[in-house]
Amino acid sequence: MAAAACVVCRSNVLLVFDVSRAFSLSCFVGAGPCNKGSWSRRLHYPSRRLCSTRQRPDSPPPARPGPLSPAPTDEDIVGIAGEVSVEYFRGLPQVTVPLPSRRERCRFTLRPVSNTVGDFLAMLCHEDHGIDRVAVSSVDGVRIASSNTIEALMEDDFKLIVNDNVYLVKTPRQERLTKEEVRQLSDVRNLVNQLYEALNVEEHQLNKERELCGQLEELKVELEPLEQKRQELETVAERRTTILTWVGLGLMSVQFGILARLTWWEYSWDIMEPVTYFVTYGTAMAAYAYYVLTKQEYVLPDVKDRQHLIILHKRARKVGLDLDRYNELKDSISRIEADIQRLRDPLQLHLPPSHQPTDQSRSPFQRAQKRLQYLLNKTKMAS
Repeated sequence: MAAAACVVCRSNVLLVFDVSRAFSLSCFVGAGPCNKGSWSRRLHYPSRRLCSTRQRPDSPPPARPGPLSPAPTDEDIVGIAGEVSVEYFRGLPQVTVPLPSRRERCRFTLRPVSNTVGDFLAMLCHEDHGIDRVAVSSVDGVRIASSNTIEALMEDDFKLIVNDNVYLVKTPRQERLTKEEVRQLSDVRNLVNQLYEALNVEEHQLNKERELCGQLEELKVELEPLEQKRQELETVAERRTTILTWVGLGLMSVQFGILARLTWWEYSWDIMEPVTYFVTYGTAMAAYAYYVLTKQEYVLPDVKDRQHLIILHKRARKVGLDLDRYNELKDSISRIEADIQRLRDPLQLHLPPSHQPTDQSRSPFQRAQKRLQYLLNKTKMAS
């Protein structure tokens, strides 16, 4: 319950006292010309305030405000629906939204598949920093998550809430192609590709061959200094590998001579037989140890190649040769040479048949029209 008292005198002083349930006191004092109305409306301010106004004699009296406007209803929302528009341009939806701070309309282009509702809301906040609250909900008032895609959002109408404004966005309906129309479009696309291939494949292959030849020349120029260093290292590695091979043969010959001397001159066979057995068993253990360390079988050609590569890589690090870059260049050259060879293969050329002498009198347009008619008939027969 609240009590209010008003006193009006000749000096046009109006006192209004408002006592609420919490026994708080608020006062409003207004001054104006005599016999003029003054008013005060108290909503929900529990604190004490003192206000004074001055009114010019020639100014009209202030109008008495009406009741507070109610919350926006569905009819009000429908009335402002035209402020946000959606239209498709080149297959992409463009949403035009009024910005509350700048009081101007801004157009946002969205990608249906890659963009989400969260991306759209982030674009709004980034464009106008005066937006405190922005959300998207369905027409029934169900909030739409930020993870939903724009494609799913554009399927039905939705509400866009920007601060205290609520906009009803009506999305344009998109026509979807049927399976039969998609199949027909695919057939037309294939036919156009065949026509382009028949008319321009020779020029395209020549341009491609010229481009590949240019790339091949650039790679060969870059590879030439690396190739010279590699040749020098190959010579050094081959010589050292050969030396190690002969050293191994010499050690085996020395072993054979020592065992022969001990068997037939120094001692007898009965004494040296266990020694030769352990020598043979030790050789087998050495071969097994080689497999354990290198994960390769002890085969002499493989052992020679492995030793050759070890020497080559060790010398390459010393002279500053980048073998990884060398291998990349070699692979690229091999791939480009294979592509050029495939382009020059006459069996792989899809060139149109040569024109007959009777067609020389026809114009290029007539020959192209005849070729197109031939391809259309061929496609109908294939289907």
